[in-house]
Formats: sequence, C-alpha cells, structure tokens
Amino acid sequence: MLDVRRLTMLQAVAEHGSFNRAATALLLTPSAVSQQIAALERGLGTTVVERSTRGVRLTEAGRLLVDAAVAVGAELRHAEQRIARLGADRPRLTLATFTSGGRHLLPPVLARFAAAHPEVELRIVEREPEDSLPMVRDGSADLALAYHFDGPLPVVPGDRSGLEWTPLMTDPLSVVLPEHHSLAGRDGLDLSELAEDPWVLGCAKTEAFLRRHALMAGFELRVAGSTTDYFFARALVAAGVGVSLVPQVALDPPQPGTRVVPVTPPRPARHFGLALPCRRRPRPYADALAVLLHAHATGTAPGPVRVSGPTP
Repeated sequence: MLDVRRLTMLQAVAEHGSFNRAATALLLTPSAVSQQIAALERGLGTTVVERSTRGVRLTEAGRLLVDAAVAVGAELRHAEQRIARLGADRPRLTLATFTSGGRHLLPPVLARFAAAHPEVELRIVEREPEDSLPMVRDGSADLALAYHFDGPLPVVPGDRSGLEWTPLMTDPLSVVLPEHHSLAGRDGLDLSELAEDPWVLGCAKTEAFLRRHALMAGFELRVAGSTTDYFFARALVAAGVGVSLVPQVALDPPQPGTRVVPVTPPRPARHFGLALPCRRRPRPYADALAVLLHAHATGTAPGPVRVSGPTP
C-alpha cells in the first residue's frame, strides 16, 4: 500500500526540483524528505528520482506516482469540501470566473439558474484562469469560466489534469486607438504598423502576447500604462496615453474619444471555456449551470437537465 504522505513529499520534490527546496516548502529537514523518498523506492523496488549535484529528476515511475499524487490530493480535498457541505442548510454551487467574461455571459445565465434552482446558494468568485482551474481541481470551486489565447488548451485532456474543458466562444481582439490617431479610419491593421506607438495594457496575458509579436516583428514594445482592467485601459487610450489591444467583449459600451480597428488576419483571439472536474461523482447543479452557459454563449436553446435533490 502506497503511503499518501510519501506521495505528497514526492510531489513537492517534483515541483521544487530538489530535496532542500521541497523540505523548506513542507517545513521538514532535507534528510527527512530524502529518507521518506528512499523508503518509497524500497517499497516499490524501483527508483522514482535520479539524484545529481544539479538537483533531482523524476524517473518514469516517479512521473506516474506524481500523477497519482495529484489525483489523490484532489480527491481528498474534494472529500473535505463535500463533508464541509453536509452540514449546510442549502446546497452551494461555487463558480470561479474572470472579470470580462463573467460580465459578458453570467448575469442572464445566473438569473435563469437561480429561478430554476432557488434551493441552491450561489457563490461567485473572481479569479484568473491560473487561479480558478486549481480551485476546480481541489474542490473549492465547482466549475470555472476561463479563457486561453491562441495555442494549447489550459488543461491537459484526460484524467491527468483532473478537469474537463468545454469550449464556449471565441473573443477576437481589436486595437483601440485615440480618435485622432492617423490609423483610426482604417478597416484593419497589422500590429507591426503600431511599432512606434506606446501601449496601454489591459491584462498581463495581453502583454505577453504583444511582446512575442513585437519580437517577431522586430520592434521593442513600449509600455506607457499597465492596468488589470480593459475598461480603464480604454479610458487611458481616450486620454492619449497610448494604444491598446482589447477583446471584443470588453468593447461595450463604446468609449468616447477612441476608435476600434480589427487586427488583420490571422486575428488574435481569446477562447472562452468551462472547466469542470472529471466525473468522479454526480454534479447535477454544476452540469445544469454549464448547460445554461453553453446555450447562452452559443446562442442555442438549452436542453433539459434533471436535478434530483440537493447534492453537497
């Protein structure tokens, strides 16, 4: 029988890359961590880490065990969450969402869900995907409205991630210019045409995308303003601070003093989706909300979702 505590230690070693750093994170001594990993290896009859002066590296057996440790840890946290809910007077549903997507999609959906399921206590928390997806994995959120830019999905398909990803909609990006900018009358433009302009950032992920594009186009990105709110970024553009790259859902209502110009193809975009835990147990309320969100995002009629009694 594998020792869950030793699996947790192996997971920490994998995350931190050394016994010393793992021990610091676990509030243990390096020798204690090393001894427990050695005991794990003796019990298995194989090595799980390769040790060197540069740190440690997982073997194939070690990687399999870390995957198991992630799954076991998620199951235990889910159990804790469910036990905590057993004593609640009402079933609770926690949704994690990012700001602009939640503002665009959630109000009518949540109103419809609340009308259909008045017995459920809704809890909404605002989180970026790097924080909301771990919340779904560990059971502190039942589902997450999240996004990713062009590229790989934010979750690994299958049991390794512990999550299911359902695409919802594509949110194309446009350039927002001051209304008197020389390019404000264009029907489309390439980002390289703004190489000389200062930029106002609406989120850190937009900055990462812009810096990659600038590097490929051969110019250096000049940042004149940095915010965590696209609406504030658009106000700064109107004030003449710079130009900005803003997703479609954050362009309503229009900002006086600005002009919106689409980026020429291939047009960059964000992709919205729902993250739910892989089906280890019934999740009727989360599924019901997911059906409503998908229907609203895609403009389709939601199918019936039967909920048989409260599920903690």
